[in-house]
Amino acid sequence: MRVGVGLPNSVPGTSGRALLEWARRAEELGFSSLGVVDRLAWDCFEPLTALAAAAVSTERIELATTIVIGPLRNTALLANEAATVDSFSGGRLTLGLSVGARTEDFDAAGVDHRGRGDRLTDQLVELRGRWDGSSLATRPARAGGPRLLVGGTSDLSFYRMARHSDGYVHGGGPPRAFERAAGSARAAWVEAGRPGAPLLWGQGYFALGDDAKEAGERYMRDYYAFVGPFVERIVEGLLTTPQDVLAFVRGYSEAGCDELVLMPGVSDPKQLDRLAEVLAGAAR
Repeated sequence: MRVGVGLPNSVPGTSGRALLEWARRAEELGFSSLGVVDRLAWDCFEPLTALAAAAVSTERIELATTIVIGPLRNTALLANEAATVDSFSGGRLTLGLSVGARTEDFDAAGVDHRGRGDRLTDQLVELRGRWDGSSLATRPARAGGPRLLVGGTSDLSFYRMARHSDGYVHGGGPPRAFERAAGSARAAWVEAGRPGAPLLWGQGYFALGDDAKEAGERYMRDYYAFVGPFVERIVEGLLTTPQDVLAFVRGYSEAGCDELVLMPGVSDPKQLDRLAEVLAGAAR
């Protein structure tokens, strides 16, 4: 299993310069990918723009949206934006898409959140058609365009993923939750008659050290406030010790995850070094 790290694009107070320094340092430390999340009604750098900047600041590290809220966006523009990032990066983009769970993001965009699942399905089909055809001014670097992942936990999400993408991206939670979702993804893939197996990506959050724990928990509590009292369960899942990280990584690996992206709860660049040290110790 490969282990990537998130850019702190949704951590309030992060500067653009800090984001680029974080990207360069993540590559230097050997992480496999840089992930970004997507919010509109929040203090958040636009994810594809952030990855475009990261693309020209790095050379090797993979870039991924984990996820972008597809139905918030015009599909032709999304196709061109993704193709641009893929071109800038030399084919390093993986585009993870989902319907989005927060109605306030749709309200901020002036987009009706009803019917967003059907719109995402249509987008997945249109994206492939645009990348395979000649209707874009910008051509993706990779033939056929970036790899597509789909997130979500409903039966319709797995159906959509199996028929229109390259794999599944899980939104976070303990390894047992990923294992259940991965099983559903594999079953949907087989039912759709797809050869091989879907790519399986996972996600977690970390804030290592006593000096980061409180700020990380505050961020998680604010970011996931929309789920109500369940937010405390999410906060409990924040990885704050080396033991937490190692158990989480081991659990996801055993569950068959291909790429695990650990998202930061704080934007202090020391977090990257701490995480890399923990993972290096496990490899020795």
